[in-house]
Amino acid sequence: MTNAVTRFMLDALDIRGAVVQLGSTWQQVCAGRHYPPAVQSLLGQMCAVTAVIAANLKQAARITFQLSGHGPVSLLVIDCNERLNLRGYARHEAAPVGPAGLQELLGDGRLLMSLDMEGARQPWQSYVPVEGESIAAVFEHYLAQSEQQPALLVLFANQEQATGLFLQKLPGADLKDADGWNRIVHLASTVKAEELMELSAEEVLLRLFFEEEVRMFEARPVTHDFPPDRDKIATMLRSLGHEEIERILAEHGEVRIHDDLSNHEYIFSSEEALALFSPGRPTLH
Repeated sequence: MTNAVTRFMLDALDIRGAVVQLGSTWQQVCAGRHYPPAVQSLLGQMCAVTAVIAANLKQAARITFQLSGHGPVSLLVIDCNERLNLRGYARHEAAPVGPAGLQELLGDGRLLMSLDMEGARQPWQSYVPVEGESIAAVFEHYLAQSEQQPALLVLFANQEQATGLFLQKLPGADLKDADGWNRIVHLASTVKAEELMELSAEEVLLRLFFEEEVRMFEARPVTHDFPPDRDKIATMLRSLGHEEIERILAEHGEVRIHDDLSNHEYIFSSEEALALFSPGRPTLH
């Protein structure tokens, strides 16, 4: 299965874009989570657009989007680093099993973007109110606000794949062709989910823009590679302090940590947890 972002340029029109197609990578993000279809669709669309934005960053950084609200779906989080290694998580209550819109699932909400660049003292963050009836509309608004240029997103996701088409008008577009952006948006809006899920990026672009000259860049693979890291969790538990760990053990008999983003569960027995505070004693696995 394809797991990649393929960027492209319409040089004659000063319009850039990308096709994102996630198959097995998307399935790995969802493995074992049992999301309702409506929730899975939202999270998949978030994965697709985050991969596109991460692939278009001008400098290496980890980007995280958090879409939060007060509906049945209270949180959608996607995290993607400069290598396009992606992970995501949805927090939800009982959600509709059939089709449902973003407002019905999320309610009122906001979008938080965090950008963690190497050498920066802390991540740069920005908040954007949630505007629009779809994930695509929310991120079109975000891009228009953050980059001062209009963008188009067409996003689809199901249990098997998360896909999308991205277009952005660059500053010189109107000078090159006053009607170019409107024409390309009209063509792009006709793309079907089946085309993005079944055809290669090259085939999709040839079908949509057969009268235009499209310059494609090398596809960048998107992965989901977050192996368990028990030592990292052990360090976090030590930071809680001996007294807090003893309180947890007294209440539960063990320490159980679930990493929602990476989808790993860590269990420390009483002996293993207390050993974290004993110099010279190794952590048991």
